[in-house]
Amino acid sequence: MRMRHGAPGVIWSAVMKPSRIVGPGHHESAGKRRSGKTRHGNRWLTNALGTAAMAAARTKDTTYLGARYRRLAPRLGKKKAIVAIQHSILVAVWHMLTNEVDYTDLGGDYFARLDPELAMRRIVRQANTLGFTVRFDPIQAA
Repeated sequence: MRMRHGAPGVIWSAVMKPSRIVGPGHHESAGKRRSGKTRHGNRWLTNALGTAAMAAARTKDTTYLGARYRRLAPRLGKKKAIVAIQHSILVAVWHMLTNEVDYTDLGGDYFARLDPELAMRRIVRQANTLGFTVRFDPIQAA
């Protein structure tokens, strides 16, 4: 599905940065962290993005957004992770509209493919915590 600029293009040109609509505020200076509250933006867009983010978070290991939610939720909490997914969706839509490209999902295994050594260390650490030892042997090529 290809999206074209039309009347909504006025909204995007006025905003220019999608994070101003729903992204959390981040202000850090001299090592001091200040308010991280989200800004007041378009409430209908925020509600629609919230619904889409919750749906994306419920996807199993098939989508990038679901994998991103599962990585962020233990560290940030569920609600802040949902806001981060809203921001990710909004940034993706902004790039699709400005560059006139289709959406391509990176896949649920994106983070494992990004750094396989880190994924293996995490698996070994989890197995050691459960009381198991793990040894990885490479698969012989046919």
